[in-house]
Amino acid sequence: MSHHTPQFSVISGATVHQVLAGREQEIVDLVARAYTAHGEQQSVNPPSYFLRFPDKPDARIIALPASLGAEFSVDGIKWISSFPANIASGMPRASAVLILNDHETGYPFACLESSIISATRTAASAALAADRLHVGRPRPRRITFFGTGLIARYIHRYLTSTGWDFDTVGVYDHSPEYATRFASYVTGTGTADTVRIMPDAETAVRACDLVVFATTAGEPHVHDAAWFDHSPTVLHISLRDLAPEIILGSTNIVDDVEHCLKARTSPHLAELASGNRSFIDGTLHEVLEEKVELPTDRPVVFSPFGLGVLDLAVGAHVYAEATRRDLATPVEGFFHDMSRYA
Repeated sequence: MSHHTPQFSVISGATVHQVLAGREQEIVDLVARAYTAHGEQQSVNPPSYFLRFPDKPDARIIALPASLGAEFSVDGIKWISSFPANIASGMPRASAVLILNDHETGYPFACLESSIISATRTAASAALAADRLHVGRPRPRRITFFGTGLIARYIHRYLTSTGWDFDTVGVYDHSPEYATRFASYVTGTGTADTVRIMPDAETAVRACDLVVFATTAGEPHVHDAAWFDHSPTVLHISLRDLAPEIILGSTNIVDDVEHCLKARTSPHLAELASGNRSFIDGTLHEVLEEKVELPTDRPVVFSPFGLGVLDLAVGAHVYAEATRRDLATPVEGFFHDMSRYA
């Protein structure tokens, strides 16, 4: 009996970058549709699985399995490592691959370099949230980046490429060198009238109306709720920067309640401190559906745990486009013994 041998392809980081470059608004719209599919229960997004190391307590490798239906119809898993010590040697903290599986047969059909996909979906999610959290409200023109790595760079690009204009970009990092280099990057983009390195954390928060936390913090390091008295919008991308009292005094939007309130994130610590989840005001999907009222007299904090379905959405898009442009690299003979009986 004849059979069809599935094809397996590898897509390099260079190809991923080529496919995604200059398509920021398209990817934000794609991520919005993935959130809609997830919010409408057309996905399976199990808990992430953490591999930790006794000899490297700050390092981890995370498995994010997921299945995304609707227009996407793809399954897969992201395998992403976070080794903060890499930064000292000039390497990015994170590296990743994404495996895509055919929904009909279960066969994997692609392996994609995924640190770019992961950074892209994170930045697109942040830009989407920033946009929808300000519907009917003036967009902030003063922003501070708290943490200045690759994720901060991607978020800056996605914001400025999707219609955001800033009079002032503030930069704060525990490392003066990193802050200086990120400030130079922002200056070079020509996207702000003023780029200012902030002298301390309090000034960094108080001097802006939109603050992006993109750090490697493992526990809260910002504790004073008074710093937020001017009610800024907070993109709490790194999830563990804010003390529970700040979370409890804010309007809180998450990407997924069950995912976000675990692993000792700031919202999880707030739940442990308060004994309930009433401080969660809604999900980003509910914001997209205009089902959440956003007051203006308190900070609005968006805390995304990072959903595997977003990686699948962006990864499937990259695969389709790379295949269309003949940029994917098939691996001949990857599936070899395909006959049930010899």
